[in-house]
Amino acid sequence: MKKIAIQGEAGSFHDIAAHEYFSGQAVELVCCATFEEVFDSMRHDPTTIGMLAIENTIAGSLLHNYELLRQADVVIVGEHKLHIEHSICCLPQDGWESIHEVHSHPVALQQCRHFLMGHPGLKAVEAEDTAGSAEYIARHKKTGWAAICSAYAADIYGLKVLQRDIHDNKHNFTRFLVVANALEADMLFPASQATKASLVFSLPHEEGSLSKILTILSFYGINLTKIQSLPIIGHEWEYLFYVDVTFESTTRYRQSIDAITPLVRNIKILGEYAEC
Repeated sequence: MKKIAIQGEAGSFHDIAAHEYFSGQAVELVCCATFEEVFDSMRHDPTTIGMLAIENTIAGSLLHNYELLRQADVVIVGEHKLHIEHSICCLPQDGWESIHEVHSHPVALQQCRHFLMGHPGLKAVEAEDTAGSAEYIARHKKTGWAAICSAYAADIYGLKVLQRDIHDNKHNFTRFLVVANALEADMLFPASQATKASLVFSLPHEEGSLSKILTILSFYGINLTKIQSLPIIGHEWEYLFYVDVTFESTTRYRQSIDAITPLVRNIKILGEYAEC
């Protein structure tokens, strides 16, 4: 049994990602209201695994989660990319003629903007969670309300799907990270089998400092797939760089880390895992 901490309710996209990643395995969800609670659950029970959204092809990066990752004593052991498909759902007795409000997470509402513009009679109401909106409507029997959520959530809470695939952009994917306590990480995924790594470091405020790092990575045949900068609070115009790299040779990857370490500050390997 894998105990997985997620942000959101059962039926959320975190739930779907967890079950897809651990397909064929027994999963026990630990549903958390916030991402901070996900990390708290992992601290209280070192065997708990976290499933953490980190970026979306439309909404971009979840910047706060980068900081939570850096501060926590956890290791990335995997990643999963999930196609996000939104549906509009309501109580079984409701229909298009009776619903007048639609509730969902603000990002989901934004991703269904064109659909909502085509239904001006629906009042869009922001909520904390997509699946949580479905659960609330079902539990309180809120007639006249609808939720934008996954069809999976509608099935869990006994709602009727009025229309599927209402999102504006059909190429809507979210990338999730699978994180574990540092002492448990190697049992979940041996770092020796990794083809991808996530790093964080800061740089001296000197001309060309970042280009030197990129040149070294290129020399060792390391492919830079993402770079995200975040300001260091209390240090004006200084930044942390979160970097994802892929590689074919573990040896060359290790050599590149050794080569850049003297040129950066506070380097931390957030995880070494298999590229999805």
